[in-house]
Amino acid sequence: MRETVTIESIRRYPVKGLSPERLASAVLTPGDTIPGDRRYAVENGPSGFDTAAPVHIKKIHFLMLMRNERLATLRTRFDDATTVLTIETGTETVSGDLSTPEGRTAVEAFFGRFMPAELRGAPRVLECPGFSFSDTPRRVLSILNLAAVAALEERIGRPVDPLRFRANLHVTGLPAWREFDLVGKDLVTEDGVRLRVVKRIVRCAATDVDPATGIRDMQIPRALDEAHGHSDCGIYADVVEGGTITPGTTLTVA
Repeated sequence: MRETVTIESIRRYPVKGLSPERLASAVLTPGDTIPGDRRYAVENGPSGFDTAAPVHIKKIHFLMLMRNERLATLRTRFDDATTVLTIETGTETVSGDLSTPEGRTAVEAFFGRFMPAELRGAPRVLECPGFSFSDTPRRVLSILNLAAVAALEERIGRPVDPLRFRANLHVTGLPAWREFDLVGKDLVTEDGVRLRVVKRIVRCAATDVDPATGIRDMQIPRALDEAHGHSDCGIYADVVEGGTITPGTTLTVA
């Protein structure tokens, strides 16, 4: 009997480092990410990034949870139809149309007020059509096995929110850590969507941050390393054949 995994939930992160959006479905295109995933990033001072000729650069050049845990205290929403990003702090609400200079300026000014001590220069909202500000130069989906998170919880002795890992797909059906054995293999739906697992995901200190409070309250990479001799959790997959996926979609290990 072939192994199967079931998609429990689908998420994208419109702005690198900010809130996830849970999706009811996603239309996948070969060689691409979840539509709109990491479409924008906020540059933390001059990085040399060229929006006319974009190439992958290290995430330290952007606002991100590994170093800027206060980002997790923000609640953000992005509207595809209007390209408006809304940011809420609990005491302040800021909105800006990221397709306009005025809208980007409003968002940049917010970050200038919100975290001045963490900025290395003027913050700048970046977008390049067709470019994803992912942690990896490869245009992939990130997949998290919820059984592995449960095993990590048992190891640590306290709940671990899967959102700490900022994955696109949360899946069930595999034993803990079995996903690592899928590198080089394909996951296929009945409708012909085909994902090829290409790499394990090495975790950084961003996972130490509670996504609800912004408090750095765990040492996830250290716990993984102590338990397994590595800090990997999750896998990356290429979209080989496109189509629509939804929560509940089952993929068979080909």
